[in-house]
Amino acid sequence: MLPSYAKYALGQIVRHRKHPFRGVIFDVDAIFSNTQEWYESIPEESRPDKDQPFYHLLAETDNSYYVAYVSEQNLLPDHSGEPIEHPDLHDLFGDFEDGRYPLQFQLN
Repeated sequence: MLPSYAKYALGQIVRHRKHPFRGVIFDVDAIFSNTQEWYESIPEESRPDKDQPFYHLLAETDNSYYVAYVSEQNLLPDHSGEPIEHPDLHDLFGDFEDGRYPLQFQLN
């Protein structure tokens, strides 16, 4: 297997390439690490390759908040300059500054 490098960083705001949601990255898997059932629930013609980084997001739409798991190929940087309003955001991150959220604790 080739080494995998994450394009996006923890605390960065991204948006989905195809679906109308934005989110803050709070974890990254170097390759797909979700269940096979989850993977197979994606229509075959839309399934991303497993050998790429996958991101855990505190995601939001205009009317809901949730946690999303998204392949790198389906993300774009969000340049709106707007903060995210997810209710769990301040459990992990400090205040929005310079277009991103700083981690509130040190990772090992």
